[in-house]
Amino acid sequence: MNSGLINDAPRPSAIGGYEDWPAFMRSRPRHAAGSVPSQELADALGVPAVPEAPRAVLESAETHDGVTTSRVSWQLGLGPRTSAWYLRPAGETGPLPGVLALHCHAGVKSDGAARLLAVGAVPGTSSADAAAGKARMDLQRRLYGGRPFATWLALQGFAVLAHDTFAWGSRRFDLGTPPWRAAAVVEGRKALWREAGVVPSEEEQYDAAAAAHEDTVAKAAGLLGTSFAGMVAHDDLAALRVLAGLPGVDAGRLGTIGFSGGGGRSLMLAALSPLVRTCVVSCMMTTYRSLFPAYLDAHSWLLQTPGLSRLGEYPELAARSTADRFLVQYGLADELFPEDGMRDADAMLRAKLAPGRYTGSFWPRGHAFSTGMQGEAAGFLAGSLSGSRSDVPALPRPSHIADDLAGSLSGSLSGPLSGSLSGSLSAGAAPVPSPQASQDG
Repeated sequence: MNSGLINDAPRPSAIGGYEDWPAFMRSRPRHAAGSVPSQELADALGVPAVPEAPRAVLESAETHDGVTTSRVSWQLGLGPRTSAWYLRPAGETGPLPGVLALHCHAGVKSDGAARLLAVGAVPGTSSADAAAGKARMDLQRRLYGGRPFATWLALQGFAVLAHDTFAWGSRRFDLGTPPWRAAAVVEGRKALWREAGVVPSEEEQYDAAAAAHEDTVAKAAGLLGTSFAGMVAHDDLAALRVLAGLPGVDAGRLGTIGFSGGGGRSLMLAALSPLVRTCVVSCMMTTYRSLFPAYLDAHSWLLQTPGLSRLGEYPELAARSTADRFLVQYGLADELFPEDGMRDADAMLRAKLAPGRYTGSFWPRGHAFSTGMQGEAAGFLAGSLSGSRSDVPALPRPSHIADDLAGSLSGSLSGPLSGSLSGSLSAGAAPVPSPQASQDG
């Protein structure tokens, strides 16, 4: 007879939706980097090998306010299918610099890359997603200056891919029946909600469970010979390969950009892959030593991989990259980093990277990617990706990607998108003026 005690209930999976993860790790070799410094980083993170070219499939496409947004997806070797969005200026038929836009952490795992898109322009959504859309807009107002960053970036003349990474959005864990530790945290949160008279949404309940569950995921990753950050890097490397193979993307002009946790992911990608020509990190740079003792709890497992500091301080990872240029933006009033840690990181980057390779900018802001910072970042990307690069290793551009995207579009859609994906490509991005910090919006 069941007494009602938790020990009498069936024990739920600690990795719901990812029960294939252990077998995946047993069968998958480690990521093979292009240099010894990059390989040391890949090994420290435990990054699994990425398929040469994940098969990207078009699901839907819409054009709004000058941007064509295509929803695409691909299946990796574990967990649920990855959803992503490919954005281009509407009607643009030339080969554009490609930018991988990396979403932040924000303690919100119910949503992933969609937070970077205009709410009304996300293909495949409906009026039933009104609550999620409101939450997404709130997040944009709080962290992105009220701007759908990936959509705006495409308007500046880039081909932008924004994807859900490991544990977020479409790649999230199934916490319908959360593990006991996460369940206990959620029950406590529910009690506080009841006391405050708050009726939480499904997304809020999921995010409460996912916040506690991240510790469990990090434990599982360690036991399997990888890390939370290593699995995120695996998904990001796969997305970078998809971006490089998309029609309408100049694979010799690729950049990565991210705010907060997305900024950390941008740095890791630049250090792991020679495909990255330029890298932007916003509000995610400090030294490890500055986090002790008061700032450790401010950060997730994305930043704090066990043993990573043996390779050097966090900003020194940039020296492991072959990228041409780095922009790092610091918020002087950032609640998550002490100013001395940011200043030390800036000094290390200036010392480690050749003159002209690193740009650091300090903004009188807290932990947010303001519109002024976005303008500076877009201008930096445009300037850095303005010319061709011949020393980037050639990636095979599988015909099935062009067939699945361009072919499907030409068969089922008309207008700018089919032209932009299947046409003859030649044009580049126009530079965006870089504002001074005092012009921040």
